[in-house]
Amino acid sequence: MENTFWTALVASSLAALVTSVGIYVIRRFEHWGRENTNYFICFAAGVLISVSFLHIIPTAFSMNAKAPFYLLTGYLSLHLFNRFVNAFVCDKESDKQYELGLVPMLGIGFHSFIDGFIYSITFTVSIFTGVLAATGMVLHEFPEGIITYLLLKRGGFKERTSLLLAFLAAALTTPLGMLVSYPYISTMDQSLLGALLAFSAGALVYVGATHLLPQAETERKRYSLLALGAGILVAVIVVFSKG
Repeated sequence: MENTFWTALVASSLAALVTSVGIYVIRRFEHWGRENTNYFICFAAGVLISVSFLHIIPTAFSMNAKAPFYLLTGYLSLHLFNRFVNAFVCDKESDKQYELGLVPMLGIGFHSFIDGFIYSITFTVSIFTGVLAATGMVLHEFPEGIITYLLLKRGGFKERTSLLLAFLAAALTTPLGMLVSYPYISTMDQSLLGALLAFSAGALVYVGATHLLPQAETERKRYSLLALGAGILVAVIVVFSKG
């Protein structure tokens, strides 16, 4: 029997480490971080979107007949949550720290906590499914750490405070979410697990196609399309090499 708990824990901890590296890089090498974050975003988006459509969604559909419904629910849930956060931020224009720092930080923290659930779900389905999902998720943690730190800094928080809050919200929440969710997810039957996998796929598609790519489009970098293509190519090679 595959020891899915430890693989999921290692993967979620790696995500936290990569987020921490992103925070460190933007703090120590701000110019390099600003110049290259776009490429990490595009590459991660390519991987996340591709592995979702090529492997995770078909696997979920084979496990649960109502998986398309849960796929749509997962996508819309993250969309509505994002809309709620944006509306909440816009209503707080009088408080710069609240607007630019704390509210986005809480949104990112919740998102990272749910990422931990996705690690539990995908690794419980199979090690291969978990590794595919983790590949794109870990890569997108690097720019997420950078973005969280910059938002807090722009909100007027001191450097050390921004560093600590960014680590707590963007990094530590992922393995925490995995540890909280795994005891429940690991005992579920195949049908319910398929439903959760479809929900997770909807969330991954949202992160890649609706969150990361439009964010990359705001800064048109010369080789961003190549970075996106490289992410897609890596996912295609990994998925089809298994067959």
